[in-house]
Amino acid sequence: MGLGFSSSWSLLSFCVLLVLTYAEARKEGYSHSLQNLQKHKDEGLEEVMVTKHIHSHDIDISIHIFFTISDLKVGKRIPVYFSKRDPATSPHLLPREEVESIPFSSSRLPYLLQFFGFSQGSSQAIAMADTLKHCETEPIKGETKSCVTSLESMLDFASGVFGIETSFEVISTKLGEKTPNNLLKNYTIVQQPKHIPAPKMVACHILPYPYAVFYCHFQEGENKVFQVLLESENGEKVEAVAVCHMDTSKWNQDHASFLLLGVQPGASPVCHFFPADNLIWVPSPAFIGL
Repeated sequence: MGLGFSSSWSLLSFCVLLVLTYAEARKEGYSHSLQNLQKHKDEGLEEVMVTKHIHSHDIDISIHIFFTISDLKVGKRIPVYFSKRDPATSPHLLPREEVESIPFSSSRLPYLLQFFGFSQGSSQAIAMADTLKHCETEPIKGETKSCVTSLESMLDFASGVFGIETSFEVISTKLGEKTPNNLLKNYTIVQQPKHIPAPKMVACHILPYPYAVFYCHFQEGENKVFQVLLESENGEKVEAVAVCHMDTSKWNQDHASFLLLGVQPGASPVCHFFPADNLIWVPSPAFIGL
């Protein structure tokens, strides 16, 4: 489930998977990537709200990603919502030289709306404004963050967290081809969850924008990363990546996870699954403990 990389950027195969070339981006046009932008706004920004501990009393289907560490055992059934997006209509990472020629600032939003051809007040304009606002918000205590707009900048950020001499790799949740779109389903853990030793972890969450923007961050504190094989009642398998935050004592008591799980801050580690379009970077095994 992981692809190994060193900080010297041995990246050809990964670039083929993640980067849409400049010519292809121009050919398809930015508007094609944004035809489902409102959907990305509703789902993608939920990841940032979870990460930033933005709180709401409303329990909706999309927050069914939380569970407790005691749930990580074979045979445990957990209701989970996995968002599933069509890669053909999702924004793609662009080359650094292309994306750096485009402003990325709330102060330039009127220009950006004109550049991408969106009207003020449209769903696309609102989603873009929300993404820029989140990217410009100061990090919470103990957090190192960056909104990255290219593969190169994502790897630069991860290298800065892990150290220039440390090799690291990416893992992600893998959905089955028959996994239905955006449904809350009961999943059962069918194999012993695999703990991934990772003293540091960088999580990158996709945000709604005309081209791919990832909210990447590292949070100080103890976190445990797991790979979990799930199976639905219909036999659909999901190879999920999950993280357990071991200390929640400083979280707001109205955090969505507490409302869903019925626990209090600090009473129990809180875990959550990552959507399939999130990227989780961890040190390569050979570098752990060095």
